[in-house]
Amino acid sequence: MSRLLKIGTLAFPAWVLAASLIALREPGVFTWFRGPLIPLGLGLIMLGMGLTLEVADFRRVLRRPAPIGLGVVLQFLVMPLLGWSLAWAFGLPTGFAVGLILVSCCPGGVASNVISYLSLADVPASVSMTAVSTAVSVLMTPALTTLLAGSRVEVPAAGLLFDTFWVVILPIVTGLVLQRRFPRVTKAVLPAGPFVSVVLITLIVASIIGASREVILESGGSLLGAVFALHIGGFGLGYGLSRLLRRPEKTARTVAIEVGMQNSGLGVVLARQNFASPLVAVPSAMSSLTHSLIGSLLAGVWRLRPGEDR
Repeated sequence: MSRLLKIGTLAFPAWVLAASLIALREPGVFTWFRGPLIPLGLGLIMLGMGLTLEVADFRRVLRRPAPIGLGVVLQFLVMPLLGWSLAWAFGLPTGFAVGLILVSCCPGGVASNVISYLSLADVPASVSMTAVSTAVSVLMTPALTTLLAGSRVEVPAAGLLFDTFWVVILPIVTGLVLQRRFPRVTKAVLPAGPFVSVVLITLIVASIIGASREVILESGGSLLGAVFALHIGGFGLGYGLSRLLRRPEKTARTVAIEVGMQNSGLGVVLARQNFASPLVAVPSAMSSLTHSLIGSLLAGVWRLRPGEDR
């Protein structure tokens, strides 16, 4: 069973791609997953992430702050600027533009930890970067979205702050407490955690794509191009700037993955709960698909080239 769960987790990009294609053809297969189920699903994903963390992970950050700090700084510097620039360059409609900026201001996602494992990168550092960027996102995501998208539409910064806390920070802290207080129970459920996260992310993405099927088919070409450019730029700049700063190959790969992969599920929830236009959630849904495909491709290439510092 453990082996099957692991195989199912590693097939994450295939699940997302298949579900997205089905949602475009038969939306009803996935659109039932809507309303409160979406924030509940994301909360469970974040709870699962909390169960995998320990206090030692945060001590590791204090012992090795440079690579972790580099990943987090680039996460909230490179991606938001890319999101804002690409929304303008591709001439996206207001809803899509705000959605692209919103997802670019989100922290790294738990999928980055899976891709780091597949890429022979530094998994503990990846987990630490995700944890720190997620904690920082409570302030950074609302602030950056307001700064970069405020000229296009009224951005409810307080609502973004409130929802980020409830669907991200609270579940993660709960997971940390449960892991510390009930280690045996945690150990029993932990093997299924990553696969459950994969299923929930797939349902969230397919639901949004299915609900926005018509507008995606009508104007999805420019949006898809912008989303692909966002993540290719994130992976490329994360890796390139890390190597420019003379970081080891393993660290550069980890930073590239963390910068290039966003918590798209958080973007969906924030968009759905804080913006009137349903278009704002679409870039986040497409983001989950594109960064998973790009990350998986890079993982395949990097596994063939282990790196000189391994």
